[in-house]
Amino acid sequence: MNNSDLIIVRFGELSTKGKNMKDFIRKLGSNIKLALSDFDKLTYDIRHDHIYINLNGTNFDLVKKPLSLVPGLLSFSHAHAFERNLDVVKQFALEMALKSNKKTFKVFTKRSDKLFPYTSDQINREVASVILNKIDSIKVDVHNPELEIHINVREDVIYVYADKVDGLGGYPVGIAGKALMLISGGIDSPVASFLMMKRGVKLEMIHFAAPPYTSKQVITKIHDLIHKLNIFQPDIKLYIVPFTELQKKIYEVTDRSYAITIMRVMMLRIAKRVATSHKDIVLATGESIGQVASQTLNSIRAIERGIDIPIIRPLATYDKLEIINISKKIGTYEISIRPFEDCCTIFTVKDPTTRPHFDKVDEFLSRFDFNSLIEKTFREIKVEHITNEVKKEEEF
Repeated sequence: MNNSDLIIVRFGELSTKGKNMKDFIRKLGSNIKLALSDFDKLTYDIRHDHIYINLNGTNFDLVKKPLSLVPGLLSFSHAHAFERNLDVVKQFALEMALKSNKKTFKVFTKRSDKLFPYTSDQINREVASVILNKIDSIKVDVHNPELEIHINVREDVIYVYADKVDGLGGYPVGIAGKALMLISGGIDSPVASFLMMKRGVKLEMIHFAAPPYTSKQVITKIHDLIHKLNIFQPDIKLYIVPFTELQKKIYEVTDRSYAITIMRVMMLRIAKRVATSHKDIVLATGESIGQVASQTLNSIRAIERGIDIPIIRPLATYDKLEIINISKKIGTYEISIRPFEDCCTIFTVKDPTTRPHFDKVDEFLSRFDFNSLIEKTFREIKVEHITNEVKKEEEF
C-alpha cells in the first residue's frame, strides 16, 4: 500500500450514546458530506470508531475550515496511511520533523493490533532515534513537545499524523429533533441559534416584521445573519410574520408599561401555532435572564403562561460579554450591530414593568379579540428557504 493522504475524524460526545451511536455517526457522516459537497474528489469510509475522508488529491488546507465548523465533530487530523512497514514509517516521521522546524518532539504510538511485532514503546524509541540521529537541533520533550508525531497501528495499515484540529464538539445538527427559533436582528438570537445547532437541534426560524415602522434593511439583516448560520446548518426555513397590525392594536388597548409583555405573549402564541403546524418540537429564544424588562423571571413566567409548548433559552445564564464574544467567533456580531431596528425596539417604552401581574395581563388580553387578529396574521405569514447559495420563497 502506498502513502495515502486522508483525514481522520474523531467523535466527541457521540461515543457516550450507546445503542444510538450508529444513528449519531451516520448523521454526522451525512452532515460532513453536505458541508464538503464542493470537493467532488473526496471519498468517505464511515466506521464505528472514526470517519475516514480520503482526499484523493484535494488540498487539505481547503477542506480544513469547513470541516472544523461541522457540529458533532471533536477533532480531526491530516494523516497518511502506510503499509505495515516500520522503516517506511520511520522515514516519513523524519520528513515530518524536518519540515516542521520544531525544536522539541514526542512520538505517541497506539497499537490496535497487538500482534504487530513491535510494542508501542519500541516503535516510539525506533522512530525517535532516527529523528535524533538525523537532526541535531531537535530534542525529545515528553511533557510539552512542540511537535507530536502520532502512529496508529491497525490490522491492515499504519496511520501517521501530527496535529489535531479542534472541531465544535456537540452533536450532529438534526439528530436531536427540530425547533422553531424566534430570531430578531440583535446579537442574542443568532448566538442562541448556534448553541442549539451545536446540541444537534435542526432549526426553523420565525421573525416578526412591522413595516413600514421597520426598514426593509431589517429583513436583509436577518437574511445575512441566517447565511452566517448556514455554515452550521446549510438549509434554514424562515417564517416572516407581518406583525404591524397586531402590534399597533397592542399599544392601543394596553398600558404602556405592559405593552412589551403583551407583545411577547402574542409572539409566543403565533410561534406556537407555527411550530405546531410544522412539527417543531419546541420553541427557542435568545433571552438572557434579567437582560431587559421582558426577561426577568417574573416577566418570563407571565409571558409564557398558557403556552403549552416547551421553550428553550440557551443563553439564560450568559452575560452580555459572553454572548458578544461568541457572536464575534461565529461572524454574526458585525451584522447584528447594523443600525436597523426590529419590531421589539421601534416603540419605546420608558418604564416597562419587570413584575407583571397575571390579573393585569388577563385584563389587557380581554380588551380585544386578539385571537381573530392572530388568525389573520397567521394566514399572511411568508415562508423562505435560506441556504448557502440561494433564498427560495414558498407558500405558507
